[in-house]
Amino acid sequence: MSLKDIAAAAGLRTPVRHQLFINGQFVDAESGETLATLNPHDNSVITQVAMAGRADVDKAVAAAHKAFPSWSRMAAMDRGRILLKLADLIEDNAEELARLESLDTGHPLRDSRMLDVPRTAVTYRYFGGMADKFHGEQIPVEAGFLNYTLREPVGVVGQVVPWNFPLMFTSWKMAPALAAGNCVVLKPAEITPLSSLKIAELMAEAGIPDGVVNIIPGLGAVAGQYIAEHPEIAKVAFTGSTATGRRIVEASAGNLKKVQLELGGKGANIVFEDANLIAAVNGAAWAIFHNQGQACIAGSRLVLHEKIADAFLEKFIPLARSIRLGNPLDPNTEMGPLTSLQHRDRVLSYVDVARSQGGEILSGGNAPGGDLARGCYVEPTIVRAASWKDRVAQEEVFGPFVTVITFKDDAEALQIANSTEYGLGGGLWTNNLQRAHKFARDMRNGMVWINCYKRVNPGSPFGGVGASGYGREMGFDAMREYTQVKSIWVNVDAQLAPHYLR
Repeated sequence: MSLKDIAAAAGLRTPVRHQLFINGQFVDAESGETLATLNPHDNSVITQVAMAGRADVDKAVAAAHKAFPSWSRMAAMDRGRILLKLADLIEDNAEELARLESLDTGHPLRDSRMLDVPRTAVTYRYFGGMADKFHGEQIPVEAGFLNYTLREPVGVVGQVVPWNFPLMFTSWKMAPALAAGNCVVLKPAEITPLSSLKIAELMAEAGIPDGVVNIIPGLGAVAGQYIAEHPEIAKVAFTGSTATGRRIVEASAGNLKKVQLELGGKGANIVFEDANLIAAVNGAAWAIFHNQGQACIAGSRLVLHEKIADAFLEKFIPLARSIRLGNPLDPNTEMGPLTSLQHRDRVLSYVDVARSQGGEILSGGNAPGGDLARGCYVEPTIVRAASWKDRVAQEEVFGPFVTVITFKDDAEALQIANSTEYGLGGGLWTNNLQRAHKFARDMRNGMVWINCYKRVNPGSPFGGVGASGYGREMGFDAMREYTQVKSIWVNVDAQLAPHYLR
């Protein structure tokens, strides 16, 4: 099928973009190398996408450096207007973007429509509004001096986004960087680059000057590695696995570039004996099964008080079994496929890991057959662990796979919650106000949700501690990540005595 035919079959209005976006133009890779992008519903080929190599990274960085002086010195209000225009264009093209994201990633169309696209637009709108509201400070120092600070963009920023939420994460990375006056070289995941390339098209339409944004799909070991190493990139921001994050840090050491990492997670979702059981059951299902569990903040450890564990599971297991799996482009689908066969097989391998350590499979644990057999599907899977020390309770599975652990008292619940190397997000369900605030303080996480889970907003900082990385997305913290402070001292009327007399 031609790209036009593929687009028509998926309900898209325009052909699928499949080239690199460098200096305002869609171009082939210097090497001519491409990689097939697959539809995870049936593993059919959507298109062949250009794969950037080191020469393409160099071209993108050169274009960004050339564009940086004028973009960084543009009036902040004008940069903001462009981002606001982009937000409008995303909303104008919402259905196109939603279908493209679902086709490429396996996100159910209803989620792409209701969550991914709106969150993307609101992020650009938030930072478009912030562009002229983020500023330095005047600092009271000794008499006779004026001291003030400037918040300056860091320069050319390299950004690497993962395959689980490519559309949304592209906005989380680029919106604050651009609002602050930086230029961007962004590498989307090689298996899900299509929505990022569509955003490049809309950015050009919104009026972002040539070279300010460069989007270059490529292999992580090639393009991603070189972005981290590149001596003319001032900062690298990465979202992905902890193992890759460590390699990013090592590669960045050459020019001591600034590094921001949003890495893995193993979220504890604690349900106490006094919780609203219905709310907790529904919240726990959302925490782990949304986007097929492919979320770093997923509530993948379900930590239940022993007094209510059976009652909770009596409601939770039937709910998990009722989730409708199917073609992500079907509006009735509630859970789509995982993003690749390789990842599907990795998730399923943890079923054997659980059994080998004495775990019990309470539901799921299989790839469905029938019409879904050709795709990357995994049933919603619930496993009761023999111990909170088991691998399935410590390692990030990154799929629709939740580990059930029980506890006796608050002290044990907190011990379990803080027992992994990760520290991204966690939640708790309780009507005890004192307990809620105590756990929010004592859980070793960058984010804690009380009587809810997986809430995000452009104004609220997002990030973790420990093996979950460092730095923050969103809010004023994100603008701080993409700027550096310069302190200016002015002698107004201070009389300076000479230090050396002759």
